[in-house]
Amino acid sequence: MFAQIRSVHFVGICGTAMASTAAALKEKGLEVTGSDQNVYPPMSTFLAERGISVMSGYAEQNLAHKPDLVVIGNAISRGNPEAEHVLDHKLAYCSLPELLKHFFIRGKRSLVVAGTHGKTTTTSLLTWVFEHNGLNPSFLIGGIPNNLGQGARFTDSPWFIIEGDEYDTAFFDKRSKFVHYLPEVAIINNLEFDHADIFPDLAAVQTSFKHFIRLVPRNGLLLGNGDDHNLAPLLEVTHCPVKRFGLGETNAVQAFNLRYGPTATEFEIPSFKFHLNLVGELNVRNALAVVACAKHCGLKNHQIQSAFDTFTGIKRRMEVRGIAAGVTVIDDFGHHPTAIRETLRALRIRYPHQKVWAIFEPRTNTTRRNVFQAELAAAFADADAVVVAQVARLEFGPDDKVRHEERIAIGERVRDVRFTEDTLAVDLADGRTIIVPLVWYPRLLDATMEQRSRWTVAGAGYGIHWPALDEDLSTEGLLRGAPAAAAPTHLRRQCPVPDNI
Repeated sequence: MFAQIRSVHFVGICGTAMASTAAALKEKGLEVTGSDQNVYPPMSTFLAERGISVMSGYAEQNLAHKPDLVVIGNAISRGNPEAEHVLDHKLAYCSLPELLKHFFIRGKRSLVVAGTHGKTTTTSLLTWVFEHNGLNPSFLIGGIPNNLGQGARFTDSPWFIIEGDEYDTAFFDKRSKFVHYLPEVAIINNLEFDHADIFPDLAAVQTSFKHFIRLVPRNGLLLGNGDDHNLAPLLEVTHCPVKRFGLGETNAVQAFNLRYGPTATEFEIPSFKFHLNLVGELNVRNALAVVACAKHCGLKNHQIQSAFDTFTGIKRRMEVRGIAAGVTVIDDFGHHPTAIRETLRALRIRYPHQKVWAIFEPRTNTTRRNVFQAELAAAFADADAVVVAQVARLEFGPDDKVRHEERIAIGERVRDVRFTEDTLAVDLADGRTIIVPLVWYPRLLDATMEQRSRWTVAGAGYGIHWPALDEDLSTEGLLRGAPAAAAPTHLRRQCPVPDNI
């Protein structure tokens, strides 16, 4: 399919990876066009400067020129007019990972960084180690390393370093993206449940990583976190060399004598002491994976350290955005409970004498669901205060992968609490009011009006707490008509559940 390609159209061209790939094909002499729903700087400028025509909005006429190949982005689903046109007219099409595999990766030494956490940091640091030492690698990273100024580049170097995402490839290819990347060296930092919109459970995530591991050739290398119990059974393979890295004594590449400082971290391996301008244990593990991979590829300890010395981080990875009135604002992309926990622990090291406020917006398809509620609460333990913003994209319905009942539950947060002599009234965020008999809750019934008025919102907005009375109620229980266990049985029978107003 790829041999006689002269023109390519990208559906959803304004993503970083799509735009960078489109520009690379243009440099190869192909005719390149694209379309996207939102076309604006800086990506529109980037494409225009490279002579790539971009149509704003999706429409069948965008394909009137009949391109030899249509690349369909991961965000495109059935119903998109261009996707439907491609299928109706039997045009040649593929996903971006498949295009990368055939046009850019095949024949090169592909180093793929995978795992639930730390992929972007590890890929960025590994790329900089190669770049700093004159190896001029091609790379594709899901973030913007400050040293490199861009997330993707394609060169004539034999090295291709790529962040391997376990998310699905396209609407027509539900395999994880990383199965397309032909790994010579596969790095797996860790493995946890995530992406609840496409994986039903941890076992399904492990299965996808097993498929990835099967692609490592016998002359390649599988580098895995030897301290991760979810990953451990997947590393028991014999088709390729396996090397474990971590902090435990059983790892082939072990970091020890860790020393944490506010701006840097030191760790040792038997042959060398490394200094890293990043903070926290998770970054030690990321750097250890880079050390193991770089040494396997022929680089020496001093070459790796020289790159570590000049690495300046990644945008949206503990990035300081500004300081005003003594408040330092830091931006971080972490969204999984483990990533949030480790980020806050690192910030405690970096700012040991300052208060840390965590402001979290549930945006991912997992954090928008009722999946990690308990884990998220624990993850914020190191913060002095936590602000949780409204769940993103509430206007989207079930077809956009948000369950109806979970969207409805957002409206069940407490807005106000009021009392009469014999009733409790709770106003909800969606405008409803719940009114229940006060005799259902003996502690509230026996309290004074002043004591009743001293309530606080608890449980992420779904609970009410009276500290002085040691009483807790939830909107879920109130809606269900559940009296307190201490309420006398005869009162429960005599007081039917009133209609919600």
